[in-house]
Amino acid sequence: MLTSPTDPDIPLPQEQTMVTFVNKLTVHGDIDAFLAVKSKLTAYMSAQPGYVSHLTLRHVGAPNVFLELAVWQDAGTHRKAVRSEQFQSLVKDLDPLATPDPGMYEIVEESV
Repeated sequence: MLTSPTDPDIPLPQEQTMVTFVNKLTVHGDIDAFLAVKSKLTAYMSAQPGYVSHLTLRHVGAPNVFLELAVWQDAGTHRKAVRSEQFQSLVKDLDPLATPDPGMYEIVEESV
């Protein structure tokens, strides 16, 4: 869940607000290899404090485009997870396979 903005200058929502990390991943390498690496990253992230849930979507008209949605208790716990050495070690394997377009979002409106 991939790659993440780790730049301290990227504005994040208030630290105690539930957030959703959204990452559009355009795969330009082998899709099966991408899914294997992503699976390892998802397993690592889902074990981290503050993790709530995760969903991966695949574009119907462009099978090499994926959208990941990962809900976290707050931006700080996500930031801590992506700055870890283990995450950095895992995420480097995505570089030759996909181009990320990440962003952190907060809920503005919700309907169930």
